Amino acid sequence: MAAPIRIGTRGSQLALWQARWVSRAIQETEPALDVELVKIKTRGDKILDVPLAKVGGKGLFVKEIEEALLDGRIDAAVHSMKDMPAQIPDGLCIGAVPKREAPQDVLIARSVDRLSELPKGARIGTGSLRRGAQLRFLRPDVAICPLRGNLDTRLKKLETEGLDAIVLAAAGVRRLGLEERITEILDEEIMLPAVGQGALCIEIRENDPRIRDRISRLDDPETRIVVDGERAFLARLEGGCQVPIAAHGRLVEGRLFLTGLVADVDGSRLLKDTAEGAPGSAAALGRRLAEALLALGAREILDEVYNIG
Repeated sequence: MAAPIRIGTRGSQLALWQARWVSRAIQETEPALDVELVKIKTRGDKILDVPLAKVGGKGLFVKEIEEALLDGRIDAAVHSMKDMPAQIPDGLCIGAVPKREAPQDVLIARSVDRLSELPKGARIGTGSLRRGAQLRFLRPDVAICPLRGNLDTRLKKLETEGLDAIVLAAAGVRRLGLEERITEILDEEIMLPAVGQGALCIEIRENDPRIRDRISRLDDPETRIVVDGERAFLARLEGGCQVPIAAHGRLVEGRLFLTGLVADVDGSRLLKDTAEGAPGSAAALGRRLAEALLALGAREILDEVYNIG
């Protein structure tokens, strides 16, 4: 009998949903195989009263899980792709990127239906610099309020902390069956998503053919192409959670369209551009788009933010 596959995951409701989804998908291809979930608490789960940008940004939700993968305590890890740093530790790789859920952000408001209907001075909760910068650019009259915690915690804070609205990823809301709470799906023109938002990352050891062969069956080639382009854009900008960076790719009639964004934290400057290319050159397209934004002024924004940091 084959040894079980141990999947590492955070312990939040959403993370467990994602890990269980992967577990079921593995067992659909090999019903007799046992899959075990191993909950691992990350630094990001322990620090809930400080903005992510001040305590390290990307990597806070994956490092401890990657350490368990490297030392053999688990065989695979399930992450939200948007939590993945641009660089992956030596010895690990992305074994599969399953089909993407909706990449957009959504508004959940208490008394209106749309972002444009919120009154002047409205309090919007988000812990994301990317979301905050785009909201400030579009609605400089609103107040952006820090918001941390798991998805269910943030939904509760909408009611308990005097907020008028919060902004969340559509994928998480849908995966937990809370679609009825959504008041507006924010179009890409209003809110460009985070790199990899809506996609899952199944991370494995590079030299582990037993796991690689089973996990690779879950890979969705189109999602992989698009996410590769988005992550190459992020990697070229050397971006983390300290800088508002966004990217979203789409495959349309055999062509890859990639839109990227870099903004000031206060939303006073927002640079956006789109590049088009062949799907087979997704990574090169992501780097080219990053170079275009750097030439437009993103280098100055990045330098200022990191110097302040």
